[in-house]
Amino acid sequence: MAHLVRWTALTAAAALLTAGCSGGSSDEDKDDGGRSSAGPSAVAPSGVPQALASQRLDWTRCKGTDDAPAPDGDWRCATLKAPLDWSDPDGETIDLALIRSRASGDDRIGSLLFNFGGPGGSGVSMMPSYADTVSSLHERYDLVSWDPRGVAASEGVRCRTDEATEAAESVDSTPDTPAEEQAYLEDAADFGAGCEKAAGKLMEHVSTTDTARDMDLMRHVLGDAKMHYFGISYGTELGGVYAHLFPKHVGRVILDAVVDPGADTMGHAENQARGFQRALDDYLESTGQDPAQGSRKIADLLERLDAEPLPTSSPGRKLTQTLALTGIVLPLYSESGWPALTSALEAAEEGDGSELLALADGYNERDPSGRYGTTTHSQRVISCLDDKQRPTVEDTKKLLPRFEKVSPVFGAFLGWDTAGWCHDWPVAGQHDTPEVSAPGAAPVLVVGNTGDPATPYEGARRMADELGKDVGVVLTWKGEGHGAYGSGSDCVDSAVDAYLLKGTVPKDGKVCS
Repeated sequence: MAHLVRWTALTAAAALLTAGCSGGSSDEDKDDGGRSSAGPSAVAPSGVPQALASQRLDWTRCKGTDDAPAPDGDWRCATLKAPLDWSDPDGETIDLALIRSRASGDDRIGSLLFNFGGPGGSGVSMMPSYADTVSSLHERYDLVSWDPRGVAASEGVRCRTDEATEAAESVDSTPDTPAEEQAYLEDAADFGAGCEKAAGKLMEHVSTTDTARDMDLMRHVLGDAKMHYFGISYGTELGGVYAHLFPKHVGRVILDAVVDPGADTMGHAENQARGFQRALDDYLESTGQDPAQGSRKIADLLERLDAEPLPTSSPGRKLTQTLALTGIVLPLYSESGWPALTSALEAAEEGDGSELLALADGYNERDPSGRYGTTTHSQRVISCLDDKQRPTVEDTKKLLPRFEKVSPVFGAFLGWDTAGWCHDWPVAGQHDTPEVSAPGAAPVLVVGNTGDPATPYEGARRMADELGKDVGVVLTWKGEGHGAYGSGSDCVDSAVDAYLLKGTVPKDGKVCS
């Protein structure tokens, strides 16, 4: 089943996970470029056992994986030990994989920790390929990221096999009959059961709150008195939760492509229906089409695919309605993807589903040999532990007309996903919405993009308001795509750089056009 509620961050969705490494101690090649960590900071996290608080990270050359070679340059990897259960910090521990490239200059500020979204995206894989985007920050910051608990090299969860994942692509994500509804819900329950079998006791300890506590331990062990942080997409929710839990430890924090912290399950789905439809309308206008007519044409194509999938050049595979929608979603994450969307839609109208299938495979992390990535596995395990809401089929059916009015293309899929995503989930969720209020914290720069499809702009103002007076500061970019920094706006990049490098906070409400 495709997840259509919290589509992942641009970095993961665009399949930019090009470099991987595995952390951990090794007797071989313990070179850290001649510079070792200064050791834990004086500002220790509360309630952490001394053995964990005083640990020193053993930075070694990163190892390649089956999916990617080791990153070039001075990237080093390490393993951080953290409590499995933060309510029992003296108990069992888990290993968290980290990656770092030390600041290139002498006037170092500290570590800048990155989370690229999802939830479920691998920071260890993503960080090296994102370094060019943040090269202006590298002189004064160590660039650091990690695989959060339950993700990739940090006890990553795989809920089903590649064969089962491909088979599930035939499940109708907008069921029209009782039989299709039953198959849809059975597939959801089967996925949850597979996650429980794979994750075991970790299943109850991969929440955003757990990861925020890991971050504070990480801050301390890295030697930083304050948390300097760059969160993208879901990473903004994680950053907000961190600020709520540790307001006095907040340093210079950027939240870009902001998740609305006040939206519940249905709210997130409606937000994304509106955001992706808004991006699709902008795309259609750019091609000279009337957005309403263009959307109707795409909706008609999806309806035809529901009845009869299209042939593709991939042996034994057809373009289903759900795969086509996923293929449409991917290029909307960035304006640079719009030409590929035009070509793929034209080919589909002519009876060839190959290009839309290739786009869907890019989003689903499927390689030509039929292997799938596990981002969506981790994403589901984390989000279903966070969210205690479990909408029923009846709840969904009542709201479908509203969702379809918001978006004739994406509404039905996102509406149905609310019923299927955590259906019959083996672990109870923790909250309706995350708590991000952070009274007393340093200013947090919240960056919103008016054309963002996955995290619509309105979430930025909501995040700033919930962080609290004198904490949340909004910077607006009137642009396109998921995220603003590094997307072509000198105004945005300059404001973010000035904040991170000099501590200069822009005026709340500043607009970059």
